[in-house]
Amino acid sequence: HVQLVESGGGSVQSGGALRLSCEISGFDYNPSWMAWFRQTPGKEREGIAVIDRDGATKYADSVKGRFTISKDNAKRTLYLEMRSLKPEDTAMYYCAQGLSVVDELLPVEYNYWGQGTQVTVSP
Repeated sequence: HVQLVESGGGSVQSGGALRLSCEISGFDYNPSWMAWFRQTPGKEREGIAVIDRDGATKYADSVKGRFTISKDNAKRTLYLEMRSLKPEDTAMYYCAQGLSVVDELLPVEYNYWGQGTQVTVSP
């Protein structure tokens, strides 16, 4: 049973930075594909960053150059460094783990999800 717990969300002004963390626990820990998604009310969940078992990363165009995904397997923790934040980055952010992923930024590909952490960016 895998559990993912996000932390680090909060409220910042435009141009600010935040670091999100996602701690993973459970017997079935398998750092194959780890990803960050975000969602705002009334919109579909959006894949924004993914890292595979070899450390290769992929980003959505909306965050490329501003967000950095990383992981520490020894600590079983996934990170998302966010800088130059914009009001449109306001969302609930979720981490997810996938066991066998083809389309890395597609939510349905992921097996385990956290409860989310809210990020609010004011103008």
